[in-house]
This record gives sequence, structure tokens and C-alpha cells, in this order.
Amino acid sequence: MNSNILGNNVITQIGLLVNDIEKTSKAYADFFGVDKPNWFWTDAVDVAQTEVRGVRSEARAKLAFFDMGSLQLELIEPDQHSSTWRDSLNQNGEGFHHIAFQIKGMKEKISLMEAGGMPLLQKGEYTGGRYAYMDTFSELKVLVELLEND
Repeated sequence: MNSNILGNNVITQIGLLVNDIEKTSKAYADFFGVDKPNWFWTDAVDVAQTEVRGVRSEARAKLAFFDMGSLQLELIEPDQHSSTWRDSLNQNGEGFHHIAFQIKGMKEKISLMEAGGMPLLQKGEYTGGRYAYMDTFSELKVLVELLEND
């Protein structure tokens, strides 16, 4: 693969999977001495257009965000539908899920990564942009999330 395939090397987000977003977001808020963020549901499938391994999915998750300077901490409590979130939580328990990078040209970046042996696991839309989880685990030992804002 070409060097700097993403167009930058700045990690913008770390994602953690949790079983109880209320409890965990309170624990982080107390630890950091900040206000507990409100959590919200990801959009329903008709808006999010969620696909997991190329198949449309009803998967949703509760999300809470802590902005920590240049890095954002995302807490994710998935519902029971099949998703990278649910699969990872079931297999590995709570904890680390992904690192994320802001990119431009989502389709191009996905194609380049897939050509380099890093397949698309899950993608979807959110208000103001889109995301894609790439299976970079065998190479990078972590999932990479691509974030593209409009």
C-alpha cells in the first residue's frame, strides 16, 4: 500500500464498547472531573443505511462522547442486532473497539484499503457524514474507523 493512505496520521477518536453507557459515562465524567455527556441512539436503518459485511442491518447503538482536546473518547453500547460492536462485545467483552481518522473521499479510501487486504466490515451514515469500520486487525492489531464529515 501507498504510504499515508488515509491522507493524515492523526487519531481523532478512540472507541470503547460498554454494557452500561450510563454507568460508564458517569465513571469517566467523575474520573476526568467533567460533566457527564448525554447519550443518544444512532439513527435507525432507514437513515443510517447500516451494512454489516455487505448486508443491511437493523443494528443501532447508544453513543456518548467525551471531547478530550484533540482526541475524542466514544462510548458505545450496542443493541442486540449483528454489528461489529455487538460481535466484539460478545467475543471480547467491554473495552477497546477502534481508533478513528477523519478522511476525505470515503469510497476511494475504502477501495484502497480493500485492495491492500483490509476489507470493509461495517458502514453507515450519521447526521453530517458517514463512517466505515475496516478490518485492519491482522495488520495493525486494531480496527480502524474512517470518518467523513460533509
